[in-house]
Amino acid sequence: MTKILVKQVKSQINCPLTQKKTLVALGLKRLGQSVEHDANPAILGMVNKVQHLVSVVETK
Repeated sequence: MTKILVKQVKSQINCPLTQKKTLVALGLKRLGQSVEHDANPAILGMVNKVQHLVSVVETK
C-alpha cells in the first residue's frame, strides 16, 4: 500500500476547532512535525480537510 508523509507547515492558530482536531487525529501536534500514514480514503479525507496547513509527499 502507498504511504504518504504528512508535515505540518502552517500554524493551527485561528483555525476552526474541527481542523485542530483533525491535525491531532493525524498525529500532528506542533509546527514542523512529520508523520507517515497509509494512503487510505480516511487519511486522504483528513489531509484534504487541512490541506492549507500541511504538505504531503508520497513515499514507498
